[in-house]
Amino acid sequence: MKTSGGNDLTDHDGGSFIIRPVSSIGAFPRSEWGSLSGTGRGDGAYNPFVSYDFLTIVEESGCASPATGWQGHHLRLEAPDGSLLGALPCYAKNHSQGEYVFDHGWADAFERAGGRYYPKLQASVPFTPVTGPRLLTRRDGVDPSAVRAALASGLRQMTDRLGVSSAHVTFGQDGDISALEGAGFLHRTDQQFHFHNAGYGTYDDFLGCLASRKRKALKKERRAALEGGITIEWLTGADLTERVWDDFYAFYMDTGERKWGRPYLNRRFFSLLGERMADDVLLVMAKRDNRYIAGAINFIGSDALYGRNWGCIEEHPYLHFEVCYHQAIDFAIARGLKVVEAGAQGEHKLARGYLPVTVHSAHYISHPGLRRAVSDYLEHERREVTQIGDYLGAHAPFRKTSG
Repeated sequence: MKTSGGNDLTDHDGGSFIIRPVSSIGAFPRSEWGSLSGTGRGDGAYNPFVSYDFLTIVEESGCASPATGWQGHHLRLEAPDGSLLGALPCYAKNHSQGEYVFDHGWADAFERAGGRYYPKLQASVPFTPVTGPRLLTRRDGVDPSAVRAALASGLRQMTDRLGVSSAHVTFGQDGDISALEGAGFLHRTDQQFHFHNAGYGTYDDFLGCLASRKRKALKKERRAALEGGITIEWLTGADLTERVWDDFYAFYMDTGERKWGRPYLNRRFFSLLGERMADDVLLVMAKRDNRYIAGAINFIGSDALYGRNWGCIEEHPYLHFEVCYHQAIDFAIARGLKVVEAGAQGEHKLARGYLPVTVHSAHYISHPGLRRAVSDYLEHERREVTQIGDYLGAHAPFRKTSG
């Protein structure tokens, strides 16, 4: 590939495609983006976080904007006639907040050595540690592996063209990571905990697969969480009124400010969710004395429930576990969803039936010295993630089977 006018990139060997940066997901017509990401849960492998609605909501609400350090730099892969072949949601960033794959140490080391780490390119869904497609390909009429390879190579070339330190593709799927490694990106792994629905008809069916001691502990925990007259409600679709969002936002802000100082999502974000994605959202809300006191927001995909943010205005023992983890399992079983992804980190999820799963990212580092140092670090880190995953998997709460 070679650079063309502006920041566009064209194919070096025959002009078979062009990669063009745009500053907003809104620059893509909705139908065009839908040809890449799908338009809803009926499309099969629907991931709500790469939907047109979600990505435009984070931008239109101002949560991911130049003012917050997320400057849209999304890549369009076009055929010579201008038709869209693929795309990559991407941002130019001047910090490393809201990513959940931590490179602060790389930035500090590079800048102490006299380098300039920021700005960088971040190909991700803002504030969302959920695996999903990143190198998006049109669903018909194209070779997806060729499109992914072109996008991966284009992202590397764009990084060099802009003169920024690095490009990071986080929480990518296997096909994306392979294409990126082929383009010279470094592979990084981390760990999350997911619940896998083995065709359970009820929560008791799930409990029946656990060791006796673990089963009793979870029953006791769930009873204790609802002491004092606490009840649980599932709210989705038309249930998500502005009053409900007011309550949930109060929980989110209270907990967020106490834990990390500056929550990423603003009140308008939740209103837009209610307007455009209500059927893709589940709020699990806890109520006491006829008022909501805690809640968790989840997103519903074709075959998965994605747990995201939690908050409360009253502290009650085990209520966090009930609202975020146990109720998510209940909902997945009731809806026949295959998996619950409960967010980043959290070994405490293991005892509640969530198993360790490896997640992947890929990183292109422009500076040769920093690249060598990061490569050495990631080789060690990958071994450690594998070892910890094996250890935790061996200590899962499920009954041991013979043979």
